[in-house]
Amino acid sequence: MEKASEPDPSRQRNGVACVVLYGEFTDTLNDRVRYSVSLTESALTIQKISSSPGRTTVVLNLLDCVGCRAYRGEDGADVGAYFSAYFYPLKRRWMSAGVARQRVEQCFRVALVQDPVANLREAERWAHAIRDASVQQTPRRDGVVYSEVPRPCRVMVLVNPHSGRGQALQLFTGHIQGMLTEAAVPYTLVITEHQNHARELVRKADLSQWDTLVIMSGDGLLFEVINGLMEREDWEEAIQTPLGILPGGSGNALAASLHHYSQSAPAWNEELLLSCGFMLCKGLVGSLDLVSVHLASQQRLFSFLSLAWGFVADVDIESEKYRHVGAIRFLVGTLVRLASLKVYQGRLAYLPVKETPKPPGGSIKANPPPSTPQHLSLCSSLPCRPIADISPNQNSRHNRSSTKSNHNTINNSSNNTITTKRHETQTNSKTRAPLDSLLPGLDQPVPESWTVVREEDFVLVLAIYQSHLAEDLVTAPGAVADDGLIHLFYVTSGISRPALLRLFLAMEKGAHLACGCPHLVYEKVKALRLEPLSPKGMITVDGEMVEYGPVQAQIHPGLARLICG
Repeated sequence: MEKASEPDPSRQRNGVACVVLYGEFTDTLNDRVRYSVSLTESALTIQKISSSPGRTTVVLNLLDCVGCRAYRGEDGADVGAYFSAYFYPLKRRWMSAGVARQRVEQCFRVALVQDPVANLREAERWAHAIRDASVQQTPRRDGVVYSEVPRPCRVMVLVNPHSGRGQALQLFTGHIQGMLTEAAVPYTLVITEHQNHARELVRKADLSQWDTLVIMSGDGLLFEVINGLMEREDWEEAIQTPLGILPGGSGNALAASLHHYSQSAPAWNEELLLSCGFMLCKGLVGSLDLVSVHLASQQRLFSFLSLAWGFVADVDIESEKYRHVGAIRFLVGTLVRLASLKVYQGRLAYLPVKETPKPPGGSIKANPPPSTPQHLSLCSSLPCRPIADISPNQNSRHNRSSTKSNHNTINNSSNNTITTKRHETQTNSKTRAPLDSLLPGLDQPVPESWTVVREEDFVLVLAIYQSHLAEDLVTAPGAVADDGLIHLFYVTSGISRPALLRLFLAMEKGAHLACGCPHLVYEKVKALRLEPLSPKGMITVDGEMVEYGPVQAQIHPGLARLICG
């Protein structure tokens, strides 16, 4: 007979841990196997009761617990009740080095008396206590302010069945559906049917019916959802709806970034999905920066990930034909584009961040060590011409001192018929807010406080606001979701194909800034303007191709909310 579930006085006197509940239960498959189970504020400790020495003790941290449920057995004649606790601890991988979250279920049979109702009540008491304790132990990063989703949380899950290799729906049913059940999270599943379906849906939806919108896809579906929310009349309230991301595409940059922010070891594929599912079940909500992007046609978009022109945009769009191979499509696209590397002419300007002194450790340097592009040892396969003052420090000093004389060169010179009445639009239309106070009209020169890069030949320009550009590309390792920064990278012409390939290989570990490449420039900025001069090319926002032409953007810190732990 099991013992009643009461705190163990002897353990309380030890002062090691405050025991909330203590009980002895049997194994669900073998009544002869019994366990002592104790619940403290931080752990569930399980010990097999045996007369043999060296009894095995299992300690499960409640930080890793997503839920616990009580239930009756399938056999109606069984007077016992059961409770199962679900954990996703970090454990060593079976076939490779490192750790990843793996599912652990602990189930016990409660048969204190011959009354099935009383046994179920006791099982429910345990389940409730474990759930409450696990909520209190939700992992949090130091210095980050979180809120929590309501419990129970009403979730709309949007799944794009065609994203990635077309397996998003199978991944949801095979991994996430069970996790949500274990965490007692009710949800409604919506399968998108066409492009912009999610955008149209959230633009018109009654958001009072939902506590959270969860996207199971690549980054493109989240782009639709965010812009649908920002197109609503009540955009200011709508964009505060917590958003969740589950990797189901081929890029999965935001999902990889969230995992990176949790300070966990790198994960890919199903391991990354379990990590994001775990964060979703835990339900901590943090802030997410958005970037307002203005196109030459006066269209305004909101971006959560990146703005790209040149090599990165080319690879992103051209690799669509390899979507069936999954995330490796980007590697294939990179090799193909390297074989026919292009150089683009354009003008670039940005509003730099005024850096404040920071304690050493943990953050990447804003600028790599100064170097001079005249030393062209890496540039062998493309024509090279020396470009003076190209290192970040030198470039910034030169342009800040010469901005006044140069800034008129970065206006809308490539399309003189376009005029922008952006300020009037924003103030007259509620859906055009928030106001982009840092941006002049695209037909106006940039302010004198901006840094103007002299007219250059570029291989790529990339503005990114998360740590990852893809699952395996750590582009801005020091970024966080709400740092209020645009991390601006650009690579000038003259770089060789091998050198550019080395940069992207180093980016897999976030080590590209340590390569000392004289053609790579990195700046932290608040706003930027890009004016392509080459007649043909591609520009992408969050991996989605937009109209080609002048574009400018500004960061809006903490505008959205994201489930992040």
